[in-house]
Amino acid sequence: MKTHDQFGIQDALRQLNIQAENNGICTGTQWLTGQGDPISSYSPADGQLVAQVKQASLDDYRQVVEKAKSAFPEWRKVPAPARGEIVRQIGLELRKYKEPLGKLVSYEMGKIYQEGLGEVQEMIDICDFAVGQSRQLYGFTMHSERKAHRMYDQYHPLGIVGVVSAFNFPVAVWAWNAMLALVCGDVVLWKPSSKVLLCAIAVHRIIARVLKENKVPEGVVNLVATSSKYLGDELFSDTNIPLVSFTGSTKVGKKAGGLIGARLGKAILELGGNNAIIVTPNADLEMAMRAIVFGAVGTCGQRCTSTRRIIVHESVYQPLKEKLVSVYQSVKIGNPLDPTTLVGPLIDKGAVATYLSAIEKVKAEGGTILCGGTVLDGDGYQSGCYVVPAIAEVENHYSIVQNETFAPLLYLIRYTELDEAIAIHNDVPQGLSSALFSTNLLETEKFLSCEGSDCGIANINIGTSGAEIGGAFGGEKDTGGGRESGSDAWKAYMRRQTNTINYSRELPLAQGIEFNV
Repeated sequence: MKTHDQFGIQDALRQLNIQAENNGICTGTQWLTGQGDPISSYSPADGQLVAQVKQASLDDYRQVVEKAKSAFPEWRKVPAPARGEIVRQIGLELRKYKEPLGKLVSYEMGKIYQEGLGEVQEMIDICDFAVGQSRQLYGFTMHSERKAHRMYDQYHPLGIVGVVSAFNFPVAVWAWNAMLALVCGDVVLWKPSSKVLLCAIAVHRIIARVLKENKVPEGVVNLVATSSKYLGDELFSDTNIPLVSFTGSTKVGKKAGGLIGARLGKAILELGGNNAIIVTPNADLEMAMRAIVFGAVGTCGQRCTSTRRIIVHESVYQPLKEKLVSVYQSVKIGNPLDPTTLVGPLIDKGAVATYLSAIEKVKAEGGTILCGGTVLDGDGYQSGCYVVPAIAEVENHYSIVQNETFAPLLYLIRYTELDEAIAIHNDVPQGLSSALFSTNLLETEKFLSCEGSDCGIANINIGTSGAEIGGAFGGEKDTGGGRESGSDAWKAYMRRQTNTINYSRELPLAQGIEFNV
């Protein structure tokens, strides 16, 4: 396996202005020195030190919050299309740095370079979407029951939007939230995962020129790069932040939701998925196989939309199983920056331990490992983060199957009737993404009906991962119920107000009430 220098990482770091040690606090164009200890970022690709970040302390966080609070009254008065113009320019700037930022995402997080580029493209796409949305922050006009009255509703900015993002999408999830929040008139405070702080710092360095040239007030776009050592529950409990968008595990999300709810704050929770694909006798097996493999091993199984369970009709179970096992054995595992690699490493050794534990639990509950389930530790895999993707035959009720394993572990489950398949599909605590492969209209429509998938995303003849930004993204049940990105997800970033105007000289009361003074 080549070293990182041979893949151009040092050049990418120079383009992104990533130093050996970086400040982790930014209020737009001003970088502040954090009071916290330095934290080191090591690449799961080769185990090498990428750079260090001077972490923000709790006091630093509080200072940034005050800066954001002072910026909000000015920013909300900027016309929404003018805010959209700034977002448009941010999208153009991201286009200039797509390759080096995609490379850093790949190197610091571990997803293959093509996926790193795809993540930056998501940022660009949501900028384009948000620009149009800035002219469509619409409300509705209603007919009043009272004579000479007009009713309508409208949307106003909330204030500070806190964005807590996960390691698996180091930059895109921030953009999904931040670009919409900005056109809605909110200010943004980003706390990225402590495992991928350099990606967040690079993003803020990229957009700084746009903010400076447009004289965007300091405090509108903020970064607090730190770990839970310094900033944990305080952000969720902070009454200065009316909305927190949290992406992460269900366990942490439940805690965050409780803290936010206790102060009657608003939350967008994007939590775990246990995503399944149903393969019927009427499926195109070749198409299904390709979708399954990408969904299960892409990002080394570390997407919230990764395919975890395959529910296969008994008549096509054996041929699909054989095809999948064969393809798994030929998938290239290696350095994510190598263009021939299809599967990179897990994020760290802790994730590897979780993966190996899940393999043992599958065996203990009666499942059969068909392939994979081991760690690669030979030449070129010195980071200790590379695993062989696994396929297991299981039953849906197994405890390990009911819980999401954030790693490339795919479960095969048989079914005989479609109703049984849908019941199996829905019989997990999570409800994010789902898919069914079939060319039978009756089967596909039932899956999309109220009797079908209980997930926030339901697809036909495409896999569970790789959602477009034009649709609202999110799920139900233990996935948290939040929605980000497209459709009308923008409404979450604003407060709704109903307005009634009396343009007469009389004062009729609603419901015909008589009250004469």
